Amino acid sequence: MRIGRIPYINCYPVYGAIDRGIVPLDGTLVDGIPSALNAQMAAGTIDVSVVSAVEYARDSRRYLLLPDLAISCDGPVRSVMLFSKRPASELFGRRVIVSRSSMTSVALTELLCEHVWHVRPEFVPGNSELADIARFADEEHEARLVIGDAALILNDAGRSGGPSAYPYVYDLGQEWKAWTGLPFVFAVWVAQRSTPVAESLGAHASLIASRDWGLLHLAELADQAARVTGVGRAACVEYFQGLDYGLGYEHLAGLTEFFRRLVAAGRVPNGTLAFLPAA
Repeated sequence: MRIGRIPYINCYPVYGAIDRGIVPLDGTLVDGIPSALNAQMAAGTIDVSVVSAVEYARDSRRYLLLPDLAISCDGPVRSVMLFSKRPASELFGRRVIVSRSSMTSVALTELLCEHVWHVRPEFVPGNSELADIARFADEEHEARLVIGDAALILNDAGRSGGPSAYPYVYDLGQEWKAWTGLPFVFAVWVAQRSTPVAESLGAHASLIASRDWGLLHLAELADQAARVTGVGRAACVEYFQGLDYGLGYEHLAGLTEFFRRLVAAGRVPNGTLAFLPAA
């Protein structure tokens, strides 16, 4: 079994017990940014993985959703941010750099621009990773979509009074909530339909057990996250507490609403939600 893992700190609560040897996992972990894991799942080279929600919608016939496991928010997400030099409503025709790493975040940005801010910017793929922060100013742009740990660092720096080239900051989780009144699901865990069900069930059971451990040890995981990112421990605790790692009815309502809007816009084919049978 090859099992995908995003190396951002938002995955710590799901993989923390596995990494510490507390929960066994019968398989090999494969690290990659969301777009890389999406591509490997699409190519069939990974058996089970966390993927962008849009990747599931793009080819739902290939995948089975793992029950009760996702990364979502019901308000601010803090790690998917649009940093802008002008109000979002003034970005018509302006250059907006979007992350190459996450299909879901880019799709959400496009929907918000069209339906909430009523603008059509020029979207340009660019850098948004942790290692790229120092080079952000080198690219001509009016706004930038930043995700993951890099977004947390920039957001934390802004809150602490540090200098910022972006006076307008939009949390896309909060923007979705204000627009629809629903939670937003950024990532889901899926298995290949071709993977033997027993193997997928074993991976799912380990991930759920590790997730349950992680939710009971957020303080320990926040200490680790603060060391890795340099973001203050309190901000890391707040970040973890603002995320939900389940996939209940309310999350499914937000997920299907997102998919409905993508289908209406012609961005993904119409499909269905299909789940791995629960153990």
